[in-house]
Amino acid sequence: MKRANGKSHCPINFGLETFGDPWSLLIVRDIVYFGKHTFKEFLASEEKIAPSVLSARLTQLEAAGVLVSSPDPVDRRRVSYRLTEIGLRLIPILVEIAGWSARVDPDTEAPLDWVDLVDSRKPEMIAMITETVRGGGCVFIGEDSVLAKLGAPTLG
Repeated sequence: MKRANGKSHCPINFGLETFGDPWSLLIVRDIVYFGKHTFKEFLASEEKIAPSVLSARLTQLEAAGVLVSSPDPVDRRRVSYRLTEIGLRLIPILVEIAGWSARVDPDTEAPLDWVDLVDSRKPEMIAMITETVRGGGCVFIGEDSVLAKLGAPTLG
């Protein structure tokens, strides 16, 4: 990603230039935690992103090297998005944000037993999540999910 002119070279500033809106990290979240890969799947997220905003964020994340798109393997008319190796490096950040938020937000829907498990085995869990997502799976949904690998029931 190219920096905006006149901006500092601070790493936090760079991150904010890349992810300075909630939508970008929510798209990454949807891939990592829920196995979403298509425009229609992202659009169905409960945060209700507008189609024009979603399109712009997907383009921005591709330009930043976080996502790569390809024809969907099931329906080649659709586009499927996946994380690149650069995008996979966001998984520890998502894990930290989720853990912090689940403990601070009084209205969280995150299961605290899951948060406790991730906290107690963080390096192992981050590695497992990363490898699962790299292989096309996700954390919570499906037979190839992290939950399934742990022998826990899936959420969907």
